[in-house]
Amino acid sequence: MAVQPWGDQGHGMAKPPASVPPVPGMPPGAPQHAVPQHVAMPQSAMRAATADRERTVDVLKAAFAEGRLSAAEYGDRFDAASTAQTYGQLARLVADLPSGPMVAPQMMAPTMAGPVVVPVPPTFLPPPPARRTNALAVTSLVLGLLCVPTGGLLGVPAVIAGHVGRRQAAERNEDGDGMAVTGIVFGWLSIAFWALILTVAVMFG
Repeated sequence: MAVQPWGDQGHGMAKPPASVPPVPGMPPGAPQHAVPQHVAMPQSAMRAATADRERTVDVLKAAFAEGRLSAAEYGDRFDAASTAQTYGQLARLVADLPSGPMVAPQMMAPTMAGPVVVPVPPTFLPPPPARRTNALAVTSLVLGLLCVPTGGLLGVPAVIAGHVGRRQAAERNEDGDGMAVTGIVFGWLSIAFWALILTVAVMFG
């Protein structure tokens, strides 16, 4: 979103108001620093802070990285931003870029009356309910691990329980898919081991 220029956008320092209404008790032609503070001044003439200049430089850096500014343009605007004294000078440097320096937000009255809803911090929200673990997935894991001490005799039950457990876990939104996969892997390794034993026995029996 392009920055909307603030007040007068002429070259150089922002111009002071063309005319200042006479102030009771002040002689004609008194210097501006002697004018009371309540006299209105355009926002472009307000003096910028170091943070405003830094935000403007950040915008220029982003524009240069995106190819919106050449190296020469970036260097000129960087130098101008570093020495800018008013909001108007900063605004002119980024008026043709997607974003620019923003004035500190001011407190504004809400446009619509109504209760203000304050979100509850996540720290004070109740924890989400824990997901259940599929029983057949756990069974498949146990049978698969028992294939090692039992010599692979539980391979077939581990594979069957694993496939059924994975299907149930997906349908019921339950945990345990990893357990079922582990049981299936151990089960198929056991089945392959016994298939190899039988093949060797048939060939050399």
